[in-house]
Amino acid sequence: MRTAIRMARLGTETAFEVLAKARALEAKGKEIVHLEIGEPDFDTPKNIREAAKKAIDAGYTHYGPAAGLPELRSVIAEYISRTRNMKVDPDEVVVTPGAKPIIFFTILTWLRPGDEVILPSPGFPIYESMVNFVGAKPILLPLKEENNFSFTVDDFKKLVTPLTKMVILNSPQNPTGGVVDKETLKGIAEIIGGDDDILILSDEVYSEIIYEGVHNSIATMDGMKNQTILLDGFSKTFAMTGWRAGYGVMNRELAQHFSRLQTNSTSCTASFTQIACIEALTGPQNDVKKMVAEFKKRRDVIVGGLNKIPGFSCKNPHGAFYVFPNITKTKKSSKELADYLLNEAGVAALSGTAFGAYGKGYLRFSYANSVENIKKALKKIDDAVKKL
Repeated sequence: MRTAIRMARLGTETAFEVLAKARALEAKGKEIVHLEIGEPDFDTPKNIREAAKKAIDAGYTHYGPAAGLPELRSVIAEYISRTRNMKVDPDEVVVTPGAKPIIFFTILTWLRPGDEVILPSPGFPIYESMVNFVGAKPILLPLKEENNFSFTVDDFKKLVTPLTKMVILNSPQNPTGGVVDKETLKGIAEIIGGDDDILILSDEVYSEIIYEGVHNSIATMDGMKNQTILLDGFSKTFAMTGWRAGYGVMNRELAQHFSRLQTNSTSCTASFTQIACIEALTGPQNDVKKMVAEFKKRRDVIVGGLNKIPGFSCKNPHGAFYVFPNITKTKKSSKELADYLLNEAGVAALSGTAFGAYGKGYLRFSYANSVENIKKALKKIDDAVKKL
């Protein structure tokens, strides 16, 4: 079938492919422990669900403004102003159906063929996929295990060239759980700050799921707000993956471009979902705190268990809900071991190479599952690895 040449440059998100394979095995009667998908296993908090039901009954079932309902944009502006300690106005906010459109719109708006984009590797695969899609060039910034899956300012500086037009940051990070510290962000700001040709996409969707220290955003560094698009959303923090609600915070000119892209693609985000998002940000936060506390407990269980398995070594992640163990001593490639664990042990995980070239020698496990299931998975992995 004839398609546009650019479609050959578009990648995918392997988690959904592995989930499909795991479901197929379950359909045949095989028990699978799901540690592949990055989705909280908790229900959306009741107050948020109730707000959506009331919104539907109140008539929030029609089109809304492309950039989002004014009342939600105001709430987001207040939330970001408070949590990032910087002044944000509602017209600097664009609400989208999920956070991915902000990645999509940023790259479509800013990049031209041949532009260079510095992005993390291993990293969320959609970054590199979309950069390739528009004909720009990904420049991989290695996240090193010895640096707790972060990078140094010198590592970053070596990659900056006259062709650099975008930098993508993600902290806390998918797939490693690594966190970029404040001093590193300051160093980046000193190198590229004030260069209006370089835009920063700061993916902060896991900002509330952090276990040690505090979240830092490069948008708060001196002079960096106008140069940064801050991406956040509701899926991870509030267990709202199926609701499809995210947002970007950016300068007013970019917000107008994003609004036009939304008009040309999705029209708008569901109105009743947006009302539920207002409740998420302004209502009780007890459920969020409980979820993060439970994630921390699960983190400790899975890290401790993986480090006891022959051939595995696992760093302690500081945020998100993923671990990224080194499996090179098993003598299997990442893909081989991930396939083996799925088919033989009944544990669904992702190959580190699904997140870029620097994921070689690693696996990603999501611990967004119960402690009981994590312990079951650890036993299955241990038994399977000992058979190798």
